[in-house]
Amino acid sequence: MDYLQRHRTANGHGQVAPRRVATPWLALLAGPLSYGIAAPALLLDDLARATGTGERAAAAGVTAFGWGIALGTPLLAALLARRGVRTALTASAALLAAGTILLVLVPTLPALVAGAAVQALGSAGLSVTAMKLADSPRRMGVVAASLAVVGATGPLTGALVAELLSWQAVLALPLLAVAAVPAARRDATPPDAVPASFDPLGMALLAMLVTAAVLTPHRPLVAGPVTVALLVLLVVRTNVRPDGFLPAAVARNGRFLTACVLVFTVGLVNFTLLYAAPDLLREHAGWDSTRSGVVLLAPYLLGGLCSGFLTAASVRVPHRVTAAALLGAAVAAPLLAAVASAVPLLLVAMALASLAAATGQGVLALRATGVVPGSHKAEALGLFNLAYLLSVAFGPAIAVTLSHQAG
Repeated sequence: MDYLQRHRTANGHGQVAPRRVATPWLALLAGPLSYGIAAPALLLDDLARATGTGERAAAAGVTAFGWGIALGTPLLAALLARRGVRTALTASAALLAAGTILLVLVPTLPALVAGAAVQALGSAGLSVTAMKLADSPRRMGVVAASLAVVGATGPLTGALVAELLSWQAVLALPLLAVAAVPAARRDATPPDAVPASFDPLGMALLAMLVTAAVLTPHRPLVAGPVTVALLVLLVVRTNVRPDGFLPAAVARNGRFLTACVLVFTVGLVNFTLLYAAPDLLREHAGWDSTRSGVVLLAPYLLGGLCSGFLTAASVRVPHRVTAAALLGAAVAAPLLAAVASAVPLLLVAMALASLAAATGQGVLALRATGVVPGSHKAEALGLFNLAYLLSVAFGPAIAVTLSHQAG
């Protein structure tokens, strides 16, 4: 289909229609980002031995990757908006390759943290570019599904790759996205960048705000007030510089902000249940972590695969109905998990949460970019994805807190 569209003539005058990046390339461009989050989950002991540290210290690499994608999403989206698709792809691929080389070749804790952060910056840039190029509900659904499916299979894939190859190969899995860069650069339409003067203060404030927000679940008494203060300063900066790093046309759009709040909500529910699942299955079924991990593939793969079809179908459903359905699933999932003791019902709750999060990321991304001016679509995607990624920081912390209270 994509090949034929490239060769159709426009208006019957023999003009070649604009090229589009084929949908499978978009999925490959975005999906491997989830390997950086999920693939090392079962390998912390290997990383601890390789770096001569404990498992908690080795987990700092995963934390650094999470921080990197949260920070890199708005930063690389701004580069995409100002310099165009090809520049963003080149810069993102270079960051991803540099971070991966550092991770694989220097087995020390500082290199693990720095390499994961740099690798994540590049992964975030490729993912947000893929969403920018996904110019239809069907294509956006495929991109969202690729992220969800890779995330669901990531721990098992990481364990298998480590057994067959090495733990270094597991840390290099996000580099698979670079294979799609040449095709994306070749088929991307001419640059649609909007020239704008650089706003270093706005960029610095947003970077510090992201950092403080990511740290809030772990240091709430310190990071919480700092996050609020930085948010106020960023609002003031936006009023002073409405065309700056955080465009006022995006930051003041109520419908865009509503989409961000909703995607944060569905993501928060999903990641809270994901990290609470092993304890719930151990409590109600007596299963160990390995068995739980294998069984959990079913609900999370189901959610990821179905999200692609639901995102494509959402164009035929009123937005309010779609939003209500997503919110309803996000409310029903934790309630069902809280009252259910039977394993099938717990799996249904997790499937609901996975489906709401994966579908919400695709459907609400279309909504978020559709209500802002076209010249700010890239920045809107960056901020929207940031809202979703912040749920990754808060969800596990909530699950641990609930587990301690129950214990």
